[in-house]
Amino acid sequence: MSSEEIVLKTLKESVEPLKSGEIATATKLSSSDVAKAIKSLKASEQIISPKHCYYACSDN
Repeated sequence: MSSEEIVLKTLKESVEPLKSGEIATATKLSSSDVAKAIKSLKASEQIISPKHCYYACSDN
């Protein structure tokens, strides 16, 4: 499973938007891997940022 898939799965399972650090802790991925995954997922519009530094799945 790729970093993007792991991050997206974590955000889909979350009730609240998460910060990148919270995603890293929950997934056990490095902060840099999470940042790259977030950038990629935002570019493909699979996730959104409902407020500054928080991320959520775009279909939540």
